[in-house]
Amino acid sequence: MEPTAHTSPLTPIPETSYLTAQNVRQYRAIMRLFFREYEKMHFQLYKEDVLELLHRQEEFSDYTMGQLMQDLEALVGWKDLTPLQDPRRVYTIADYKNKQYRYTMSEYAVEIERLTVRLENLFLESGDLSTNLFLRMAEQLDRADQIHGQSGKEINEWWKDLQEDFKRLNQNYQDYLREFYSGRAEKLLKSVEFIIHKDRFIAYLREFVQELQVHSSRIAGIIRKKETVIEGALLEKVVKSELEIPRALSAGEMDREEDIRDQIYGKWRSLKSWFLAIDGQECESSKVLTITNDIIRSMIQNAALIVQMQSWGVSRKEDHRHMVQMFLDCGSLEDAHKLSAHLFGIQQIRHLQIRDERETDSINQSVYEEAPSSLLLKPHTRSYKERKDKTGFADKTLEKLSSRMQYLKQIEQECTQMMRYIKDGRLEVGKITETVPTVVRMTLLQWISLANLDPSKKGRTEYGQAFTLKKRKGSCVLRCEDGDLRLPDYVLEFSER
Repeated sequence: MEPTAHTSPLTPIPETSYLTAQNVRQYRAIMRLFFREYEKMHFQLYKEDVLELLHRQEEFSDYTMGQLMQDLEALVGWKDLTPLQDPRRVYTIADYKNKQYRYTMSEYAVEIERLTVRLENLFLESGDLSTNLFLRMAEQLDRADQIHGQSGKEINEWWKDLQEDFKRLNQNYQDYLREFYSGRAEKLLKSVEFIIHKDRFIAYLREFVQELQVHSSRIAGIIRKKETVIEGALLEKVVKSELEIPRALSAGEMDREEDIRDQIYGKWRSLKSWFLAIDGQECESSKVLTITNDIIRSMIQNAALIVQMQSWGVSRKEDHRHMVQMFLDCGSLEDAHKLSAHLFGIQQIRHLQIRDERETDSINQSVYEEAPSSLLLKPHTRSYKERKDKTGFADKTLEKLSSRMQYLKQIEQECTQMMRYIKDGRLEVGKITETVPTVVRMTLLQWISLANLDPSKKGRTEYGQAFTLKKRKGSCVLRCEDGDLRLPDYVLEFSER
């Protein structure tokens, strides 16, 4: 079976179907087994060999030949495996009908398995910031004049070496710097353990920045110097040398030439834009410098924040006490000034004015010559409370008893006053002719308001008496100590004495 040629980047690739199929565990186990044998130069395997190798894995110990045949047919249908009939193992007509096949991996399947292996080890392989590639690229570019007169084979080898170094340079710095933008690295940079390795990271990155500045400027100068030779004739010789290599499966000659030319010139433009600013766009080396400097700055800031967080809970009481003792041991004011300058450095002076009487109004007298003033400072926090002296408490039982007796006596007097106006279980407001105290007026109005709030016009006094409020025609005037009050002619009828 011939391998399918995917001529368009938009054409589906059926060879990748086994990576997401329903029985993905079985398919991937079979393809990984074929790939391991492929690396050992065992390109063709019988189904019996595949089953034996699968049975060595514990999870496939119950795997049957019928299941294997179904999975092999599916992989053949996706063109991951190519069946080859072996005529040497046909001994009977039944064997011929059963078609004893040997299976081999297709080219696409080999590359797909290589990709899966690399993806599995992606985080185990980390890039580095080696500057040796800069030196090799500078040497290769500097040889452009010598290579120009060589044969096509030597020109092709020079071009591939240059592009391989450039490819490794891109991959190494991208893989290394990518780790600093992952969630795991961000968490690590904010941890206390990061302090131990901070200096090593910063020194490594700063060394790379210095080397990159030097080598990128040198390579940029070489490119400007050799640009005419490389773009004028050398790239076309590279295209010609690529066309001289025979290809077994290739498209038309014209299409192939155009693809190769676009590929080679595109790689050269990428290399050139890495070191030179083209069309006003910033070169890639400058971007790498900016990213690396940002990482260094972020490391220093994180380390400072971690150290600051660690020192928040440390008490400075002993340090402050030692400083105060040092000031007390100073023999003169001049010595105190020198100690202050040594401990605190240049200070930002703040003038505080206290509204106390001065001994003199002279403007020429220094504040150090005047008597000190005391100022009580209180912290501006919600939780602060002034310290109170602890004192005992006095026994005020007699005062409470006296107050209670006075209150009960007052209530009894008010009750006696109100009972004077109730005659035969009725209190008629219109028949009160004398001037009543303010307490009587307020109590009477309270009873009337209480009854009016009830739909049945009934209420109960604070002395426990139930009454019914009735309203007669007309109005009356209640004479009070603080004035006359006109109100409806109300009658309060009490149901019990």
